[in-house]
Amino acid sequence: MGAQVRARGLVKRYGDVVALDGLDLEVEEGTVLGLLGPNGAGKTTVVRVLTTLLEPDEGSAEVAGVDVLADPAAVRRQIGLSGQYAAVDEYLTGFENLDMIGRLYRLGRTRSRERARELLERFDLVEAGDRPLKGYSGGMRRRLDLAGALVAQPPVLFLDEPTTGLDPRSRSEMWDVIRELVRGGTTLLLTTQYLEEADLLADEIVVIDHGQAIAQGTADALKSQVGGERVEVVVDAAADLEQARSVLSGLATGEVVVDAHTRRLTAPVAGGGKVLVDALGRLDAAGIGVLDVALRRPTLDDVFLALTGRVTEEAAA
Repeated sequence: MGAQVRARGLVKRYGDVVALDGLDLEVEEGTVLGLLGPNGAGKTTVVRVLTTLLEPDEGSAEVAGVDVLADPAAVRRQIGLSGQYAAVDEYLTGFENLDMIGRLYRLGRTRSRERARELLERFDLVEAGDRPLKGYSGGMRRRLDLAGALVAQPPVLFLDEPTTGLDPRSRSEMWDVIRELVRGGTTLLLTTQYLEEADLLADEIVVIDHGQAIAQGTADALKSQVGGERVEVVVDAAADLEQARSVLSGLATGEVVVDAHTRRLTAPVAGGGKVLVDALGRLDAAGIGVLDVALRRPTLDDVFLALTGRVTEEAAA
């Protein structure tokens, strides 16, 4: 196994705006790389460069061993792309959309039709396959768009925010499809605004901001950069907040944060479940009533905020 996608020193400028500023990244064969970043960080620009839709001003890139600049046509034969917006023709049926893509890939009339039917079944669109897309829901259009990216069975797939706008059920179904593709050996670069999506699907995550990679690693490795665990306690009475802070300070590895409005105290700790039991024992001994308690590890939201100073697009919405 080796890198199926490799970029070195990518730079892309739009006038005075620098969209990519010396970006490096690699995606190993048969893995998922999750690309995270705030709005305007350069995620879509990366995808457009790697899929030959844009030429970088500086740097180099290879996809499936082919130089993106030297032989873009050969790159296109090796990739599939599903962008932020479903690239489908609403005046055609689902079958006709997929059949047309097969013809454009020069699969031939018979194979194009066979492949269209295969993908309609795979994406649970058989019943809607002979209906015009005007009557499709948003989730159905997204599934058909992903099916279109798979017509030629590409070894490398680029998905640019593939589940944006989908309801939770449709998003979960799309995740199942993505997992199945990766199990079959597909190499995937995924941009997403849903941190849960990256946590569940990505083998490796790259966080970019202002066109630069500012962190890279597995989800667990990135979470460990933020700090350890946190004990969160909601006390029964606001009058107990200061005493509870004093109790938890004896266990905390840093400052105990108090939210008077919700009566919640958050204490950074080390020691896992043992320290949680200890905290409850000390609070009980002090006669402090507890409504709720939890031991929380850092999330990718915490990582994102710590690295970029901004919340994700999802959280902002």
